[in-house]
Parts: sequence; structure tokens; C-alpha cells
Amino acid sequence: METAYIKSPLGITRLEGDEKGLSSIRVMDEFHDQLLTQTVPKVLEDVVSQLSDYFDGTRKGFQLKLNPQGTDFQKKVWTALQDIPYGKTISYLELSKTLGNVKAIRAVAAANGKNPLWIVIPCHRVVGSDGSLTGYAGGLSRKKWLLAHESPSQQQTLF
Repeated sequence: METAYIKSPLGITRLEGDEKGLSSIRVMDEFHDQLLTQTVPKVLEDVVSQLSDYFDGTRKGFQLKLNPQGTDFQKKVWTALQDIPYGKTISYLELSKTLGNVKAIRAVAAANGKNPLWIVIPCHRVVGSDGSLTGYAGGLSRKKWLLAHESPSQQQTLF
């Protein structure tokens, strides 16, 4: 397993993956800049490039080989998350309906919270039924930032 630490607008981001694909993206709460990766491992170069494009606003989707580890149910939820369009949100209830079991809403929410590939598998696009920014493993401030970053109605300057 290869690892890289890069800077992102959300903080220092830890990437893990190998030839089977990207397995983890984590934003670190505490980190020392001197530990940033100087040379990105070859298997993570495309990940770094696509994330950079996303944060620059020039990428709205990812074409990466993914290898998240989880249960079959979690993987089913994570696959469904990838169908949520950039700049859009859905509720946990809507996601449960998409998966064919409205009664599984708590299990769907739990699987969403275990997503190891933040941003690439867009769990931040799932909100409460009332539109509220409910739980996010990376913290609500990061979820708010990601949703604002993807918002089609960004504030324009007047001059």
C-alpha cells in the first residue's frame, strides 16, 4: 500500500492506494507540514492530479480505479453515492429509496459515514430530509465547504 500526504483546501490530505486502486482519502486534523510527500508514488499520481483539478474547480467527476474496503452493503451504498450529480444533494431517505429499502435509512446513513473515499465518493452530497447538514465524518465545516464549492450559484463579484 502506497501513501501520500498532500495539501488541500480542507487541510492535509492522506491518500492510500495500490495497483488495485485508491482505498482511502482522509483529511488530517493535526499534521506537520514537513511530513508532506515530496514525491508522489506512481500509483497515486492520477489521484493527486484529479483532486487538484477538483479543488481548482475544473473537475466535476473522477475517473479513478477505486478499491474501498467495506461490507457488501456499504459498497452498495458507496456505489449509489457516485450517482449523485456534482452540485446536487439528496436526503438519506431518498438514498434509501434509491437502494430499494426505505426502512434501511439508519443503515444507509451508517454506511455513508464509513465511506473511506471522501470527495471521490461524494458522501458530502447527502443531507437531512429538511436540507440540514447532518453528520459528516470530516466535520460539518468541511461538508459545508464542499457543498459551497460545488454550488452552481457561486456568489459573483459586482465589479
